[in-house]
Amino acid sequence: MLVPRVRRSLPVRWEQPIGLYGLVLLIIGNYLGLFVAPGERFMGEVGRILYVHVPAAWLSMLCFSVAFVFAMTFLFTTKRTWDSAMEAACEVGVMEGALLLLLGAIFAKPTWGEWWSWDPRLTSSAVMMLSFVGVLLLRGVVRDPDRRATWSAVATILAGINVPITYMSVKWWRSLHQMQSETSQGSTIDDSMRWILYFNTFAFLYLTVWFLAARWRLAEARAESEVPEPLPEKHA
Repeated sequence: MLVPRVRRSLPVRWEQPIGLYGLVLLIIGNYLGLFVAPGERFMGEVGRILYVHVPAAWLSMLCFSVAFVFAMTFLFTTKRTWDSAMEAACEVGVMEGALLLLLGAIFAKPTWGEWWSWDPRLTSSAVMMLSFVGVLLLRGVVRDPDRRATWSAVATILAGINVPITYMSVKWWRSLHQMQSETSQGSTIDDSMRWILYFNTFAFLYLTVWFLAARWRLAEARAESEVPEPLPEKHA
């Protein structure tokens, strides 16, 4: 059998206090973004959505990148726990990617005058998310655990190619979307706004860790249930 037996004992649920902490941070961060942060210079009050939109973008790409790493690790080790981790990262990334696109559409209507534009950043973000939706659909139709793990790992690696394309899309093609505000060379965001953006990003990060751990546990439990029972011993 290609995929070895998974662990029967899972570690303590350490992620729950992290998730609670992230939820508290998110509530505080949303308050700061709505009522404390100054209005954006060019977009005005509608710019406040960026305090949620940008963290969703960063964390969705982080999840997809982590899923790529998990997929590579599984192919090299064939350990089932990496398959479970890959599945969890794909699902959480798709959830945050959907939030990214929804908030982007809400942001685009008052600023660009339309809900959707085939802008390179928007289009590449949609392709990125849908490619990982395809990975989850593949996992849903393949019943054999060995084939599902291997095929979805390959599909995840192929889908992961979209992550750097999405990140670099505003540099490679002419785009309505603004360039990256945070780079290794510095930041174009005013300090009075940047710390709130980082505050919300950490809130999203803690919640993402919570979601990943919880979803990983479910995947591990399903993997355990799929391990066939040992054949009864023959008695002379």
